[in-house]
Amino acid sequence: MDGLDDVFGDLYANVDAVVLFSPSGSYYERFTDIEDLDLIVIGTENAVGAETFVELPLAFDDIRERIKFGLEGALEQGLIDGGDELLCATMTFSDSIDTLSRVRADAEAHTGIYDLFVKSRAEPEVVKAVLELAIELGKKGQKGKPVGALFVVGDAGKVMNKSRPLSYNPFEKSHVHVGDPIVNVMLKEFSRLDGAFVISDAGKIVSAYRYLEPSAEGVDIPKGLGARHMAGGAITRDTNAITIVLSESDGLVRAFKAGELILEVDPEAY
Repeated sequence: MDGLDDVFGDLYANVDAVVLFSPSGSYYERFTDIEDLDLIVIGTENAVGAETFVELPLAFDDIRERIKFGLEGALEQGLIDGGDELLCATMTFSDSIDTLSRVRADAEAHTGIYDLFVKSRAEPEVVKAVLELAIELGKKGQKGKPVGALFVVGDAGKVMNKSRPLSYNPFEKSHVHVGDPIVNVMLKEFSRLDGAFVISDAGKIVSAYRYLEPSAEGVDIPKGLGARHMAGGAITRDTNAITIVLSESDGLVRAFKAGELILEVDPEAY
C-alpha cells in the first residue's frame, strides 16, 4: 500500500492519529501494517477486532454527532489529547467509508455527554430521547417563556419508592414511551407543572408530578442552583437512575449520576 501521504495528500500531513468510524474489515486492514500510526476505531461494536476502540451507544445518523460523541469518548479514555490533529474517516452517503475530514480535538469543549450514556443503565435510545427533549424545551420554552424540568431516567421502581405524588399521575394506566412525537408534546405541556417525570430503563413514562424525597446530605451541586437540581443530584446517589435537569433560571441542561454533575450543555449551542 502507498504511504498515507500519497493516498490522502495534505489531509494526512502531521496528523496525530487516524480515526475510523465503523470501518469494514478490508478498509481497516489497509492501515494495520503502517508503522508509527496511531489508529483508533469508533463504532457501535468492534467488528474488526481493533486494539484501540471507542464504543458508540448509538449509530448517530448525523455525522457531526457521530464524530463529536466519538472524539469525546476518545478524550475520556485518554486515547487522544486536546489539540491533537485527527484524520477522521466515516460514512456519509453510503454503507462504507466515503468521507474524510480533519478535526482538532478540543478538550475545552468536553460536555460530559459520553459519561451520560456509558454510566446510565437505561437504554441509549431512551437517554438520547430525554436529552433531546430537555434541549428542545430549553430552546423553545413553554409558549415562549423559559421553563424548568426534571427527568429521572432508569431504576424507576426504586425512584418511585423514594418519592411521592404531588397530583394525579396522568401516566398511571398508560403504556406510552418517551421519544414518541405525540408523547413528547404531552411531556412539554406537563413540564410547566411541579414535580419530576419518572422514566423506566426502557423508556416507559411511569409517572409525572413526583416529589423526590432523598436526603440532600453530601450532595454537592454548583452554587446558584436550587431545589430541582439538589433533588436531581440526590436521587441519583440513592438509586441507579440518572437525572436530566433543565434550569428555568439559566436555561442550561445538566445531568447527574451517582450524586455528581456529569453533563452541562447550553441548548442554544447543541
